[in-house]
Amino acid sequence: MAHSDVANRHTPIGRVVGIALALAAVVAVIVLAFSWPSVTADAKNLPIAIAGPAEAVSAVEATVDEQSPGAIAFDTVDDREAAVAAIESREVYGAIVLGAEPEVLTSSASSLVVAQLLTGIASGLEEGVNAQAAAAAEAAGAPVAPPHIDVAVTDVVPLADTDPRGTGLTAALFPLVLGGMLGGIAISIAVIGAMRRVIAVLLYSTAGGLVLAGILQGWFGALQGDYLLNAAAIGLALAAIAAPITGFVALIGRAGIAVGPVVMLLFANPISGAAAPKEFYPAPWGDIGQWFPPGAAATLVRELSYFPSADMTFPWLVLGAWAVGGLLLSVVGHFRTAGGAEPDAEAAVAV
Repeated sequence: MAHSDVANRHTPIGRVVGIALALAAVVAVIVLAFSWPSVTADAKNLPIAIAGPAEAVSAVEATVDEQSPGAIAFDTVDDREAAVAAIESREVYGAIVLGAEPEVLTSSASSLVVAQLLTGIASGLEEGVNAQAAAAAEAAGAPVAPPHIDVAVTDVVPLADTDPRGTGLTAALFPLVLGGMLGGIAISIAVIGAMRRVIAVLLYSTAGGLVLAGILQGWFGALQGDYLLNAAAIGLALAAIAAPITGFVALIGRAGIAVGPVVMLLFANPISGAAAPKEFYPAPWGDIGQWFPPGAAATLVRELSYFPSADMTFPWLVLGAWAVGGLLLSVVGHFRTAGGAEPDAEAAVAV
């Protein structure tokens, strides 16, 4: 009889199979979420400025499009000065300046991958320009070959010496997303009372922003620019990730914790554009990623560090909207706790 009781306590084999298959599915989703963006990454419509004589511009555009179909969307500007201004305001990733002294302008701070792509284009451009000059000289019957034309490559906005490969800036995003997510989950579990969670999120994000900015900027040298602005951006990003978690927990109960792992980590983080420009993701996922806290935070932190002339209104608004929206959900949840929206008995009366 005792043996029978022990046997009855065993998990039914059907449930064992179901749990194993469900866990395998979860692992598959995680691998897909994190590997799909990099495996399918392919540059499409990268905004690149171009300046020079109309004929030369048309020829270069045709040549580049033939070599890399659809990779680059050229934006014609008046001159080198206008191209530099477009790069510094982050309207384009780089530029090609044609004329007597052709030049390719890059911005490793904007994207090291695109800078390398433009460097390769510069080599092809140099080869083509010299081939055309030699052909023209031969057709004119010149007695000597024309002088070699060099195509200079200038990094207009380079990465800092403290982070020459940009790895610190890229790697900073994942701990930020993880920190915001874990903070929201921990506050949801450890703090009882929707309004108290609002206070906890505000204090956590403020302190976290100051500490993380101090580490990333003062210690690692991954961030540049104004420390307090960087701290404000990081703090707002933490709030934008943590607040929706606590807000949904206040609104629908502990099931709201899934907002962090599912929305922020598995969905938004892989398409954030932290490791590669948003144009490298299949459309329209790169643009969609910028509407979520990980993507907005990656853009904002990079632009605060290297592109003070860029318009940062959009990422600030995205982060602010997620943070405020999450806090408002907590307030709404507070007034619904008496109706049992939150399973904690104490939370029903705690303010």
